[in-house]
Amino acid sequence: MPELQLLRPDHAPALLAFERENRAYFAASVPDRGDAYFAEFEQRHAALLAEQATGLCYFHVLVDGDGAVLGRINLIDVTDGEAELGYRIAASAAGRGLATSAVRQVITLAVRDYGLTSLRATTNLDNPGSRAVLERSGFVPTGELIAHGRPAMSFVRDLRVGVAGAGG
Repeated sequence: MPELQLLRPDHAPALLAFERENRAYFAASVPDRGDAYFAEFEQRHAALLAEQATGLCYFHVLVDGDGAVLGRINLIDVTDGEAELGYRIAASAAGRGLATSAVRQVITLAVRDYGLTSLRATTNLDNPGSRAVLERSGFVPTGELIAHGRPAMSFVRDLRVGVAGAGG
């Protein structure tokens, strides 16, 4: 069973491989990271770890038994007990319930370890799988918007109630 881990320096090679292998897959539903992301990956990874050390973000990777990264589940812009949830799962691991499981694990960490009370998330309207992950994890739609030039739906998850139920 894959394990959710807080991002560490030694995750860099597997994370870069994950991003390279899934670049085209991710670009079909979210904006491409661009060539500079890959060219400057080591510096970017170090910057993420420094940002995480401040408590403003919590970056997680979903790792299989061989150390390969199957997904990323991040809490960003942490402020006043709230954060934005973002996630991406490898094409080879999609459709197996890993995103739902990992999001539920991050919800538990958000409450237990990070002291958060609310999470926000946004997904494109043409991404029913991502919407289903959020809904199964207790997120409630709050309205439509345009995100990165595409129609999207915003969601919120109140962490003060029903966290035990996040496991479904």
